[in-house]
Amino acid sequence: MLSAKRVFQEILDDDRSFRLFCSIAAGGEAQGGWENGRIAALVPEGEQALAPKIARHGADEDKHGRIFDALLRKRGLRPVPVPPETDYTMLLERRGIGLAHDTLRGDEPLSVPDIIVYLAHSRVTEQRAAEQMHLLRRYFADHPEIGKAVSMISRDEDDHLAYTHEELLRFAASGYGRLIQRTLRACALAEIRVHRDVSLAVMAHMGRILGWSRARRAVLAAGVRVAYLYERAAGWRRMVSLRMPERRNPLGGPATTAPEFA
Repeated sequence: MLSAKRVFQEILDDDRSFRLFCSIAAGGEAQGGWENGRIAALVPEGEQALAPKIARHGADEDKHGRIFDALLRKRGLRPVPVPPETDYTMLLERRGIGLAHDTLRGDEPLSVPDIIVYLAHSRVTEQRAAEQMHLLRRYFADHPEIGKAVSMISRDEDDHLAYTHEELLRFAASGYGRLIQRTLRACALAEIRVHRDVSLAVMAHMGRILGWSRARRAVLAAGVRVAYLYERAAGWRRMVSLRMPERRNPLGGPATTAPEFA
């Protein structure tokens, strides 16, 4: 019987599929680290208190990229190029979600609406990241090879998600509520399409590497499409709700290190 645990276990057990998985993950985290670093440098004058939190977010993403690279090194593997159709962050940018990289490469300070776009984009994508890491943590928290990495990254993703809730609620209280809701909805609807497309692409690559049968590939692809239909109908709403986190100021202070990995 197919299950998420069984599929990931197969990916984990094969060096070629594990190398692709870690390369995709490391590339996405490194991109997120760069984006957050640039946003932190361009925070408008009236929101400078946000800059260290955004920088902390970026430092965490950089750390996650190093962790995935370290997992590869432990097996004596090197990263492989990320297939464009599996590049989640690039595909989101192409759909106009988040702040354009051309903007981030410049020196012009961002506006408050720009910061709201960044936070809304992060709110949606961190929801996805937190859910995926919860799944891996449930199945592999005690795994001798990846357990520590999964648990550490999962805790960080929970903090990132909580931070976006807290900051968006602060801006909503300042009169930006309608902009926030419009932006969150647009981000969520675009993200679920990109997630579907990336999931299908990743499964296709893994299927070729692991020699899955045509029937098995079809079943897994059907599962991805069914999940998308649910998210398109109603599931996207979990990505746009806001609530104050139990632990306030989750990104206050410096980023934690991961000496056992990097």
